[in-house]
Amino acid sequence: MDLLITKLRIGVIIVSVPYIKNLEMSNYLISITENGEIGKGTIHDPGTKLKVKAFDLIKSTFKPRKGEVSYFVTAGEQTFAFETEGYKRHRQLLVLQMIARYCIYFGLIEAQIHSQLPFK
Repeated sequence: MDLLITKLRIGVIIVSVPYIKNLEMSNYLISITENGEIGKGTIHDPGTKLKVKAFDLIKSTFKPRKGEVSYFVTAGEQTFAFETEGYKRHRQLLVLQMIARYCIYFGLIEAQIHSQLPFK
């Protein structure tokens, strides 16, 4: 799998992550900070214009916004929140695929996606 990495502006890197959909190749774009922090990125779907933002729940606070869809990811001792930005009845499967690609890109192979914040 080839990744296309583009430095967009100071402090932001765009990563094009390909995925296969019905035997055709499509891309999600992942914008991350220059130092590559896992919990401070945004996933973009160019086809639908949907964005999903990532939040590291250990380093930052997260308050769900009305009208948006939220999911949570646990991976070992790490916990992340993901929230859509501009959600307009997009398929939930699309949101889950975007989150899964983000986790794979950052090497969170053991990541589990939850619809509610799991208790520890």
